[in-house]
Amino acid sequence: MDPPLAAALDAYLPAVPAPPACVYTSCYCEENVWKLCEYIRSQNQYPLEEFYAIFISNDRRMVPLWKQNSRCGNQPVIWDYHVILLHVSNGNQNFIYDLDTVLPFPCPFDTYVEEAFKSDDILEPGFRRKVRAVRADLYLKTFASDRSHMKDASGNWLKLPPPYPCIETADFKMNLDDFISMNPDVGSGTVLPLSEFVQRFGNQS
Repeated sequence: MDPPLAAALDAYLPAVPAPPACVYTSCYCEENVWKLCEYIRSQNQYPLEEFYAIFISNDRRMVPLWKQNSRCGNQPVIWDYHVILLHVSNGNQNFIYDLDTVLPFPCPFDTYVEEAFKSDDILEPGFRRKVRAVRADLYLKTFASDRSHMKDASGNWLKLPPPYPCIETADFKMNLDDFISMNPDVGSGTVLPLSEFVQRFGNQS
């Protein structure tokens, strides 16, 4: 990590505990991030409005990410979607929280971009990434999942679910697809090509 980025990390007070103390279930990244948002709201250390749930996907639902725990060597993992948490901090550097990465937790935004996203320029068009940025307070109010996407045709779990009850709202029991969709006319938040996302939230100095 570059010395300025390392210094930014040293000066930053994390908004959540170290990963072993976070609520985490493998392959349920959308709920893991929801639980991070819930924790941040409960602590009042930072304004919740500084945080965003970031859904990464594309129209094919095939997006490569590097430096993931489930990687094979230096190869990327191809996710149908992935969800991370962005903190738009008051300093020159923003921060990413990804419970599925081998990178620091939290990770300076610019380091995460360089190591995990790399660049869409090296990818075939069908693998280029988009993001949906949803403010954390809105995410807590609107996200719902009945976890049906994690069951096979016979109703068996593809991956075991979290131990706590399904997340739902007064209006929805399942709207995960609206968040994964990169159609800007669907769902909450703002949809951006990866390049615009990086430009908007990268180093502000």
